[in-house]
Amino acid sequence: MTGQGETAEHEWVDDHAGPVVRPYAVTGGRARPVTGTFDLISLVTATRAEVGSESGLGPEHVAIVGLCQRIQSVAEIAAHLDLPVGTVRVLLGDLAARSLVQVREPRATPAGLPDDSVFEAVINGLRAL
Repeated sequence: MTGQGETAEHEWVDDHAGPVVRPYAVTGGRARPVTGTFDLISLVTATRAEVGSESGLGPEHVAIVGLCQRIQSVAEIAAHLDLPVGTVRVLLGDLAARSLVQVREPRATPAGLPDDSVFEAVINGLRAL
């Protein structure tokens, strides 16, 4: 049978199928970290030089600890590992739960910034143009 269904199946089974499935496999199907929220600009630092053979840690966990010997943001970690940010957040949650990384969340917005009503008024004004 050489119908359209065979062509569609072939597209998902080639070498490019790996990255489509990989983030799900890396996190064991988890979509949320066990601890923390991890903003994109949160700064992450490793608490150890090496993790050794900690049970339950995958190569991505080890790579994060290696990268975070120098301070990295969550966005930088995702870019270096070529993984989605959501996947990196789950992995960081695992590492934070084991105290293998220290995460510094960004400071709250400083006082003096306009509240949401000002932004809403600006948006409404722009829409009216």
